[in-house]
Amino acid sequence: MGENLLKAAIDFMELMAERGRTEDGKPPQSVMDILGPASAALAEAFKSYTVETARWAIAEEQLRHDFSDVSEYALKRMVGLADTPLIDTSKDKRFRHPAWRETPLFDILAQSYLLFSQWFISVVDAAEGLNPHRHDIARFYARQIVDALSPSNFLFTNPEVLRATVETNGKNLVDGLQNLRADFANGNWRLTQTDMDAFEIGRNIATTPGKVVYQNDLMQLIQYDPATEEVHQRPLVIVPPWINKYYILDLTEEKSFIKWAISKGYTVFVISWVNPDKSLSHKTFEDYMREGILEALDAVEKATGERDVNMIGYCIGGTLLSATLAYMAAKKDKRVKSATFFATQTDFTEAGDLKVFIDETQIDTVNNLMGERGGILPASVMAHTFNLLRPNDLIWNYVVGNYLMGRTPQPFDLLFWNADATRMPQKMHLFYLSECYLKNGLAEGSMELGGEKLDLSKVTCPVYLQSSRGDHIAPYKSVYKSVHLFGGKVTFTLAGSGHIAGVINPPAAKKYQYWANAELPETADEWLAGATEHKGSWWPDWERWLRKKSGKKVPARIPGDGALKVIEEAPGSYVRVHAKD
Repeated sequence: MGENLLKAAIDFMELMAERGRTEDGKPPQSVMDILGPASAALAEAFKSYTVETARWAIAEEQLRHDFSDVSEYALKRMVGLADTPLIDTSKDKRFRHPAWRETPLFDILAQSYLLFSQWFISVVDAAEGLNPHRHDIARFYARQIVDALSPSNFLFTNPEVLRATVETNGKNLVDGLQNLRADFANGNWRLTQTDMDAFEIGRNIATTPGKVVYQNDLMQLIQYDPATEEVHQRPLVIVPPWINKYYILDLTEEKSFIKWAISKGYTVFVISWVNPDKSLSHKTFEDYMREGILEALDAVEKATGERDVNMIGYCIGGTLLSATLAYMAAKKDKRVKSATFFATQTDFTEAGDLKVFIDETQIDTVNNLMGERGGILPASVMAHTFNLLRPNDLIWNYVVGNYLMGRTPQPFDLLFWNADATRMPQKMHLFYLSECYLKNGLAEGSMELGGEKLDLSKVTCPVYLQSSRGDHIAPYKSVYKSVHLFGGKVTFTLAGSGHIAGVINPPAAKKYQYWANAELPETADEWLAGATEHKGSWWPDWERWLRKKSGKKVPARIPGDGALKVIEEAPGSYVRVHAKD
């Protein structure tokens, strides 16, 4: 054990020394630079108590009372008297291991931490005098701080780690340092969340048979092989987000939405966005509309002979689809006969936790970063941002498991996809952040594309809006606001789970539930109060809706048999490009 502990200490010091050196000789970014937005917002929150000393006195008294209870509880535990815990730590998965309860010292530590966390967050929550956005930032970083300070995250305050250290003679720490070194490779810290060697695009993930039948600088268009002798006349075209890759809709065969839709007799096309480099930094949001959706529609007509289509947009891909439909309405283009939106926002007034990262100051910071990187937002920036939205699950869980316990993460297709991050062009990304998050231009009717002011009320095709009750990226109450923006008949569905699992929920899994309500009252709360809960996946409900809008049955279409010839096999080459930054 002594040798292993010494080796781990030396490895750690060497690694920190390496991280302290930069190629240009400048010191690395300081902790305060990284935590600037957090410290400023929290300072504002606590400043409010300096002028209202009575409120601070009440908060202090509450903290003293809480720790008085902890002291009494600790005394009883130390002398072997059974007592009811102040907080049931078994409800928090960080403290579910029996070792936290068996040893009085660690039990008291967990109790103290959870009580202090509740107090700290409540104080920030009750702060006055901040504008709503600054208050949201303060709340967000208060949660980040208490999550980071959990005793479960540190060697000497985590009984599971200490037990593993004794049982393995410290080899867990040696292995953990090797894991940390591997994550620091190539100059960027990328926390490994799954076994990245367990999956290969086209081999055991994104395997639904199909062909790339069209491509340009921004996308490849995949047409999938049919699974039935006859198909619905009207093709189905999917616009995925470009923040991540399209194969979230085509993971393993059991989870593939694309494969399931094909099995129901639809001719499915999907846009596979490019992972852009500096040569595409000039591409704009309008370019994504023209070279993405509009060129895809032209290509689908050439491939199938059908001018009319049904479309799906997912997340930011859905936001682009909404904007494109408004543009097409202004141009009297009626090719899209129905639109389905997965976890898509068009009104960004209640856009969830991502809003804490978006204001004029932070957009300027992102703009400067993209300028320094040749007009491209590094993939690592968005990856770290999304991890911060669920830090205990996506950061600290793996910090403890990988670095302190020395474990290798298990294969998980969803986390493989999550780690396969993408870059974004500067002009496109700035337009999206400014027009959607800051100005709410799509909902307000002020956004312009191609010289046309976009008006969603002019979009009169039937719309199916899917949302998820636990979605922290596109909260369902935010998604619901769209029901009153579109000009046609809208169907709203609320699924169980979150931004990914709420969407990717095949019927065979028999998981979760969904809520349906034909009425569309003013608020999401009113809608949910009158909704009926149904067990299982919402996919069959959507398919019944889409079937009525898909035309008669026609002979199945084979990719390459139309006017567009096969370029390469699915999943294509664009999706295989990995971002290293």
